[in-house]
Amino acid sequence: MTIATLADVLQPALKKGYAVAGLVTLGWEDMCAYVEAAEAEGCPVILQAGPSCRAHTPLPILGKMFRHLAEQATVPVVAHLDHGYSLDDCRMAIDAGFTSVMFDGSRKPLQQNIEETAAIAELAHHANVSCEGEIGFVGYANGEQSAGTDPTEAATFALQTGVDAMAVSVGNVHLQQSEGAGLDIDRIRAIEAATNIPLVIHGGSGVPKAQRRALAHGSNVCKFNIGTELRMTFGTALRQTLNDHPDQFDRLEILKATMNPMTMATRDILRELMPD
Repeated sequence: MTIATLADVLQPALKKGYAVAGLVTLGWEDMCAYVEAAEAEGCPVILQAGPSCRAHTPLPILGKMFRHLAEQATVPVVAHLDHGYSLDDCRMAIDAGFTSVMFDGSRKPLQQNIEETAAIAELAHHANVSCEGEIGFVGYANGEQSAGTDPTEAATFALQTGVDAMAVSVGNVHLQQSEGAGLDIDRIRAIEAATNIPLVIHGGSGVPKAQRRALAHGSNVCKFNIGTELRMTFGTALRQTLNDHPDQFDRLEILKATMNPMTMATRDILRELMPD
């Protein structure tokens, strides 16, 4: 069994200079593809259940799915709750067997965010579970605008919450379908100068690949969340299969055809982030 916490995989990454992929899951096929890719590359992987995933599949089921894959894997697999919005969300994930929870209080006033995140971190650590927090709001493509992370506030947040990893807003955007202009390196360096904690980039699909690789090997960014990029791979493979086989109706066969493209795309991402 290779179930791991977020701290288990991010602390070595921080010390040795690489990053781990936090991969957004939506169903069994992509979960399997992500673990298969991680095993092929010999590296850890973080399976993430975000709000849309949880709306489709109950948390207790997701916990069992993640842990089953981890038990069969030869590499560390983290079962991670992405964007929990309340203590109850995080408690439910812990009870469901998740090994890591992310509390998103980034829309809240700083002190409220600190207090609520600290309470969830304490709950998680008592259960031997890791906790990720967020300071500075990461917006959405064609949606809510970001509010960049203040380095001084980030230092206070890291110190007073006791989180194992800190998500920051440094030019990254959720749900971006193409590479953006890139992250604010000066802001990242200022945050690094103020605190020594593994940093997390949400909206990693919109970060130019060259910058993603450079930051993985030359900064305290130890986790990139990747979702949209792989969902697009899934959608392309699914459409191609349906176009090539218009008479196919068996959903198992249709979905099976997406798994190899997903595995190969995931392997490319993992190679970017891991040591040479």
